[in-house]
Amino acid sequence: MPYLIDGHNLIPRLGLRLDSADDEMELVAILQEFTRGRRRTVEVYFDGAPPGFAGSRKLGSIEAHFIRIGQTADSAMRARLQKMGPAAKNWTVVSSDREVQAAARAARAESITSEQFARMLQQSHQTEPLQEQLKTLSEEEITEWMGLFSRRKKGEGS
Repeated sequence: MPYLIDGHNLIPRLGLRLDSADDEMELVAILQEFTRGRRRTVEVYFDGAPPGFAGSRKLGSIEAHFIRIGQTADSAMRARLQKMGPAAKNWTVVSSDREVQAAARAARAESITSEQFARMLQQSHQTEPLQEQLKTLSEEEITEWMGLFSRRKKGEGS
């Protein structure tokens, strides 16, 4: 299920500090770990972006939206839900803000609080099997590496 996340609302629930210069990137790294090996779409919204930094960026598997000063992540999330139309019912909105939760209900999206999502992140990290925690190679990558090793063994790659 895809997630629409109120970033600054979630950061302190994970033990990160909002006054840290890297708080947003720390959250993005946690969310990337959460999506690793899974087909999950995550959009995270941060407000208070200084001039020249506002906008959307694809950061690995995460779509991060930096909302300019004078607007809020809450309003951007509500607008995104409206734009989704009926597809919003397939999304989970993560925010403890009552207005964002109400917008999620109105759009028929699932809604969970930032506290619930933080617990879910912590539990999934602790209960994830070792195989899931380690990055495994695809069949194509294995074939490619085997080809490289074979050529090197035969003296072709030296």
